[in-house]
Amino acid sequence: MPSTEPSDSHHALVYHVLRYTANLIRDEWVNIGILLFDPITGNLRLRMVENQDEYARIRRLQPTADEDAIRQLRDHLEDRFDTFLRNSRAEDESPMSPGEAVQAIIDKWNSALSNGIQLATQTGSYADDLDTELNRLYDLHVAPPRKETRIGAPGSRATMRHYCDQVWRRAGLWEKIRKSVRVDEFTSPGDPMRVDYGYQRNGTRGFVQTLSVSRAPADCKPFAYTVDCIASSAAFGTEFTVVTDIALQKENERHQFVSNTLRRSRIETIPLEGFAVWVAKLQPMLR
Repeated sequence: MPSTEPSDSHHALVYHVLRYTANLIRDEWVNIGILLFDPITGNLRLRMVENQDEYARIRRLQPTADEDAIRQLRDHLEDRFDTFLRNSRAEDESPMSPGEAVQAIIDKWNSALSNGIQLATQTGSYADDLDTELNRLYDLHVAPPRKETRIGAPGSRATMRHYCDQVWRRAGLWEKIRKSVRVDEFTSPGDPMRVDYGYQRNGTRGFVQTLSVSRAPADCKPFAYTVDCIASSAAFGTEFTVVTDIALQKENERHQFVSNTLRRSRIETIPLEGFAVWVAKLQPMLR
């Protein structure tokens, strides 16, 4: 666990926990996300629930929860922040620093929130990397508790993404890839689906998605549909890769279903244990 005390490489950050309740009378809240930003530079990160196990936990705690509203909230917040910061940068005479600009929109947004969604009290933290600290806070406050498992063992997409994040970082590509890429520009407005990672090389855009075959093999179908939409509507070259939690076995019918579904959409598949080697081959093309 990273230290919460300042060090030479750490600097102060600020975060809010996003909370949701389906019934204000009962005053029972469930955490659904983390909003983290640097009060000096204005760099901001937002992470909210998106996996089925996370929504299953919300349903257990809040049986009448409006899942559609929660899914739409993230896109709405990102659009609000992007618009505000873009306008702030255009106003050269603005007296606010980037950090103050972010704080201003958070304060304004907090006062306009619906009653069922709330920002918890602003809290300070010390870290040397926004993304690492975001994941730490998310695991601490939001993510369903999970057992520690060895890398490559069957597990959730959250566990897989945590490993993939580290591989991207070790390869020096973390700043060159996009995270949690929205696909609604290729499908239709309001599409809540996101692709875990995106990159660009020589005019081609690549998309990388994790898939837990051991837990949710049927997830390959909506992703394959999304890939077809992107490939048919994009005005640029595309390539797609799925990272599976286990290696696909030819003798396993369920694995055959996953493999055939992805292959028909020209999606490359690699097991999690081979992801580091795959990234190493991609590395010189992105640099």
